[in-house]
Amino acid sequence: MARVETSSSRPYHLVIFGASGFTGQFVVEEVARTVSEGPKGNLKWAVAGRSKQKLEKVVEQAAGVLGKPELRSEVDILVADVEEPDSLAAMCKQAVIVLNCVGPYRFYGEPVVKACVENGAHHIDICGEPQFLEGMQLNYSSQAADKGVYIIGSCGFDSIPADMGVLYTRDQFKGTLTAVESFLTIGSGPDGGCIHDGTWQSAVYGFADGPKLQGLRRKFNHKPLPTIGSKIKRRGSVFFSNEIQQYTVPFMGSDPSVVKRTQRFLAEDHEATPVQYGAYAGIGGIGNIIKMMFAGMMFWFLVKFSFGRNLLIKHPEFFSFGFFSKAGPTRKQMEASSFQFAFYGEGYTEGEDPSRGKPNGKIRTLVQGPECGYVATPIAMVQAALTILNESTSLPKKGGVYTPGAAFAKTTLVDRLNKHGIQFSVI
Repeated sequence: MARVETSSSRPYHLVIFGASGFTGQFVVEEVARTVSEGPKGNLKWAVAGRSKQKLEKVVEQAAGVLGKPELRSEVDILVADVEEPDSLAAMCKQAVIVLNCVGPYRFYGEPVVKACVENGAHHIDICGEPQFLEGMQLNYSSQAADKGVYIIGSCGFDSIPADMGVLYTRDQFKGTLTAVESFLTIGSGPDGGCIHDGTWQSAVYGFADGPKLQGLRRKFNHKPLPTIGSKIKRRGSVFFSNEIQQYTVPFMGSDPSVVKRTQRFLAEDHEATPVQYGAYAGIGGIGNIIKMMFAGMMFWFLVKFSFGRNLLIKHPEFFSFGFFSKAGPTRKQMEASSFQFAFYGEGYTEGEDPSRGKPNGKIRTLVQGPECGYVATPIAMVQAALTILNESTSLPKKGGVYTPGAAFAKTTLVDRLNKHGIQFSVI
């Protein structure tokens, strides 16, 4: 059973590591907003990172944005660096949960996971890099189980809306759900929007390392999951979606791999019927297709060579048509942005035999919320942490490396998200 209480030797419910990074700033503000939702209405927390000066500025900015001057004196600052294992160990010994915001995780993530496992702290990250997520499962799951520690990856926009959205759709379907397709659309205001280039860097290195991911997956020696009902059809690389009435491409992020890992866990550990999953993202009209094809060809060519990767990382705005930037979005852009996942599911209604005939029931659900990278991601991460603190008896019985769906399937995480602006609903 997970340990989720603070003590004299472990004084903080949460430590935000990497608090002075672009995303870390917004995670700090979200934690400060939700202190009353901690155990017994209280949350003890600290910020951590390499530079005490930068961390002080983060707390100062949060105090100003939220109108909470008391943060300046109430929030403790811990100095810790991924290059210094002793500093990570000291940080992890003081935390019930470490919220790890330091990416790209392929370069900086493993020392933090290792320190958490060895020093008894639970770990949550907002990683969208399948190679890191699956590597941690391969290398640390048994150690984490022995220590009673939860290592839960992809607890931001990657991949809580998709993973919990599939489970929500399954739970709302009256019968046996067998397949789901999701369609993501992003909305922005008159000033447009963009994503901080940390995500771009993760994508560049992720595509460059594609063959290594295949080798990693072979080490698990997984048997194929059984297919119940009609086999889900793969769509084209660009197609017009009648579901969302715009041109659409396969979703390139970590959602499909995270959902599949969740479905495998639920099938193998809980004998649940695995749900097949296909993920797509809307890109708009013909003009956007032309831009994307041009950017895609340059990306695929350059990512194969070290000089090309350096160019991509040096000039994210140019190679992504402004979609990624070193400055990240402004607060005004964030306020006007939103996301929506439409889930289209099919399965067998109650009383029907899933081993016979084609699926005879359909369901449509929505998960929608605010700007995905720096508003929805902190909300999802912080609510995941609060779920661990408040609902430890509803988590898996043993520690380990888990996806959000595997960890939170039996908790009230969806209800918590609904109260914080990430809305799950049946249409």
